[in-house]
Amino acid sequence: MSVSAPPGGGRFAEALAAVAGVEGWMTDAQARRLWDAASRLRAPATVLEIGAYRGRSAIILARAAAPGVQIVAIDPHAGTDRGPQEIHGTPDEGDADHDAFTANLHAAGVTEAVRHVRAFSQEALGAVEGELDVVYVDGAHRYAPARDDLAGWGARVAPGGTLLVHDAFSSIGVTLALLRLLVFSPAFCYAGRSGSLVEYRREPVAGRARAGNAVRQLAQLGWFARNVAVKVALTLRLRPVARLLGADQWPY
Repeated sequence: MSVSAPPGGGRFAEALAAVAGVEGWMTDAQARRLWDAASRLRAPATVLEIGAYRGRSAIILARAAAPGVQIVAIDPHAGTDRGPQEIHGTPDEGDADHDAFTANLHAAGVTEAVRHVRAFSQEALGAVEGELDVVYVDGAHRYAPARDDLAGWGARVAPGGTLLVHDAFSSIGVTLALLRLLVFSPAFCYAGRSGSLVEYRREPVAGRARAGNAVRQLAQLGWFARNVAVKVALTLRLRPVARLLGADQWPY
């Protein structure tokens, strides 16, 4: 893996403009974190995302990547796990997402830069070869699939590479998977978060460093509890309560 300094803010601003009309749940700060991770790479390198939806994050990653860096987007576009409170869906919704994904990539000028694997993430493990320099996990948020994504694809992150996870310390399933696999891991160092998007570097952590690494992550559980309370309030249509907790929309 070869790295260099990220480019200036002008290109990032252009990338944000390119996704302004693309549906998704990625904030500008989260887009910047994805951008920085991808823009550090030089060919040959591979960036992989799980959960492409309609292409918002794939466009940011493709716009950030240097020539020769491969971007792989995995999403079955099956109509399920489409977003907050949308676990179940229809094949027609999945096809609509796929059509929008294709059209959005074309409009952003990154069609040739992104390889789409239309499959469930665990079925796609054999479709991508070798180690991965950046892995961005934003697939199904229930515990079991989130755990399987972090275990299966996390093991493919190259030494020194980056693992990014969306809806961390916000989704209950994703957070439980993090507690199981990453919070106390000796192989991944917590690098911080932008909202619910957390970043890890694959590097050894041991002894006091490992304990400190776990403490930094466990310190996010207060924010997690607040997010769960917001979601409960919004689900029960208690928007004033959610506002008292500092949010009037689904936290991500």
